[in-house]
Amino acid sequence: MKFSDYKYERPDYNKTKADFINLIEKIEISKDLVEQLELIQKINKIRNSIDTMSNLSHIRHTINTEDSFYNEEKDYWDEMGPMYHELDTLFYKSLISHPNKDNVKNHLGEQLFKIMENSLKSFSAEIIPDLQEENKEISKYVKLLASAKIIFEGKERNLSGMTPFLLSKDRNTRKRAQEAKYSFFLQNEIEFDEIFNNLVLIRDRIAKKLGYNNFIELGYIRMNRIDYSSEMVANFRKQVQEEIVPVATSLYKKQAKRLKLDNLSYYDEKFEFNSGNATPKGDTNWIIDQGKKMYHEMSLETSEFIDFMINNDLMDLTTKKGKAGGGYCTFIADYKSPFIFSNFNGTSGDIDVLTHEAGHAFQVYRSKWIEIPELLWATYESSEIHSMSMEFFTWDWMENFFKEDTQKYFYTHLGGAIKFIPYGVLVDEFQHEIYQNPNLTPKERKEVWRRLEKKYKPHSDYSENPFLENGGWWIQQAHIFEVPFYYIDYTLAQVCALQFWKKMRLDRNEAWVDYINLCNIGGTKSFLNLLKYANLASPFENNCIKNILDPVKKYLESVDDSSL
Repeated sequence: MKFSDYKYERPDYNKTKADFINLIEKIEISKDLVEQLELIQKINKIRNSIDTMSNLSHIRHTINTEDSFYNEEKDYWDEMGPMYHELDTLFYKSLISHPNKDNVKNHLGEQLFKIMENSLKSFSAEIIPDLQEENKEISKYVKLLASAKIIFEGKERNLSGMTPFLLSKDRNTRKRAQEAKYSFFLQNEIEFDEIFNNLVLIRDRIAKKLGYNNFIELGYIRMNRIDYSSEMVANFRKQVQEEIVPVATSLYKKQAKRLKLDNLSYYDEKFEFNSGNATPKGDTNWIIDQGKKMYHEMSLETSEFIDFMINNDLMDLTTKKGKAGGGYCTFIADYKSPFIFSNFNGTSGDIDVLTHEAGHAFQVYRSKWIEIPELLWATYESSEIHSMSMEFFTWDWMENFFKEDTQKYFYTHLGGAIKFIPYGVLVDEFQHEIYQNPNLTPKERKEVWRRLEKKYKPHSDYSENPFLENGGWWIQQAHIFEVPFYYIDYTLAQVCALQFWKKMRLDRNEAWVDYINLCNIGGTKSFLNLLKYANLASPFENNCIKNILDPVKKYLESVDDSSL
């Protein structure tokens, strides 16, 4: 069935609630494990149906934010999402307090019960109006980003459409493109500040209503950080500052040298070579054809997966008017279908989508046997291992996409992984400071960001752009608005993906077996237990960063980057 034929129907909340409560009451009086499991299965069927409709509405809204029908449906889900979440909590309470809890746990797994306990700690009926308000503010942010209409080179463009100009070989074009891009953020700065200020205060209010000192404590629970703490994360950030920041800084210095610049300005950072960055050598359809060939050759598992995605039109990749920015992968439960959303723009990022988001999609395709919604996906930091590692497993096919630019791609992809990690921990530390001090003014928040930029990205030069010099860069980072504390996950996963890169250079088959095993079990284990299962070292271990950094440095130093 094609994605266009997937049927959307707004659920009847009152009927859903009645069915939920009826099944929960039967679970509570049941003394038979088999009967309890059958009732749980029926509830999960309802929950998966609700999730299907929510996801179909979300996908179709982001494909066209100007569609009036799905705009209304987005408003419905913003309003009713917390109400459906309340039903989940009734279900969780019935299982956690059940006399037969231990037998159910033995059958369904400890991870599910830990997630349910976290959900109960992060919700009460009292905060439903606050959650609805939070959803509406996030929707305002998404719509504001999607509203960008930037006139550049005689044509109206959205934020994604500006990317090729931001990477132009002509330095003046790059500068003008960046100025045009940030003029949009500057023009809407007050509205962005207002949205974020509202979100911070709403989240702080929610946390305090639930009995927490601040949103940081609640944020970790929301993110299901089951087996590591904010103290462990702080120590990880410290290791990044000490070990990775100097390496990243040296890469930026090499970049300036090969670009023949005294120093990099902000509009030079993403431009790697005077001959131009690596770019794919065809349009969207050509890229998809090459992707199909790649995944067919890679393995039987990926061959089956990519055919399913293409044959059912489960990818919307081309940027167009009214389309939301960014990229994501989600899962449509009733159809057992991953879905990939992106905005192709003719840069190497298009290929990263076909590897990164496809890594997410491949994982959930492999674990679609899991009927329990909480365990279909791993927690965020684990899920990003699947995506970032797939980027490296596809290296053997990059020549198909980049032709003569392949070595450029390898160098910038690997070097970019190292450059990214300090930025990722910067975002994390920023969020810790913001939610520790929720009453900061917009100006003070930007001062925090700029101070942390100097700590983790000391090379950054914004002297020609007052908006960035005053600490405005973070406003474009959607995760900060939409999913607080979801960013350290990328850095933890990057360290794990680099372990896979190191392993596959020694024994690709062994690395692939570990990767497939990791994908197959979805989210049935916690982060640190998943790492053990996949034979990966924890990023929190003191030598973990050093062990992956040494071979990466050796590889990058072996490349004559000035010749690329």
